[in-house]
Amino acid sequence: MTGEMVIDGIYYATALGLGGALVGYLTRPVVGVPLYILALFCLYFFRDPDRPIPPGPVAVSPADGKVVSIKQDHPESTRVSIFLNIFDVHVNRSPVAGRISQVQYQTGKFLVASKELASSQNEQNTVTIESDGGRVVFAQIAGLIARRIVFSKKPGDIVQKGERVGLIKFGSRVDVFLGPEWNIIVNTGEHVSAGSSVLATRSDRGAPNV
Repeated sequence: MTGEMVIDGIYYATALGLGGALVGYLTRPVVGVPLYILALFCLYFFRDPDRPIPPGPVAVSPADGKVVSIKQDHPESTRVSIFLNIFDVHVNRSPVAGRISQVQYQTGKFLVASKELASSQNEQNTVTIESDGGRVVFAQIAGLIARRIVFSKKPGDIVQKGERVGLIKFGSRVDVFLGPEWNIIVNTGEHVSAGSSVLATRSDRGAPNV
């Protein structure tokens, strides 16, 4: 998952394009057009643009999408929930630099990812990163359409802020859990970009140069 395209998109687009050609050959060329359109959509959906990573003591968004909820689940953690529709880039990035201490997969439902219940009931992959004396947790959450969560790292791996770490195929959700040492600077309703949009700044560090 580097560069401008996730390799899965090339595989899907190639298969759909060949399917369209075969169907068109066996019937009429126009019959293969829907498969060609789907092939082009796969190339669009699996795009993976490079992003500028802001410096300083900040937590960046792990996903493209709309901030649908900012909620203090308990005194030690604030949850920022980001909903990805099918037109957003679906490559996920690490919100902070650090060491991955835990990766926990949970089976579950496939509710609409924009709904609050998706955070607790949907299939998800939860990642804990130990970072600069603190801990940041984020969860890749499957949605109504998304049925496959991809995570390319494992416990013990060192990740950089904004580094590509996974993918959720089609509509989905990503929740980020930030401790009291973070000041949340995004608002509900904002659209954020993975790796480049700042979600929060460290309250116990100097002002970031962003």
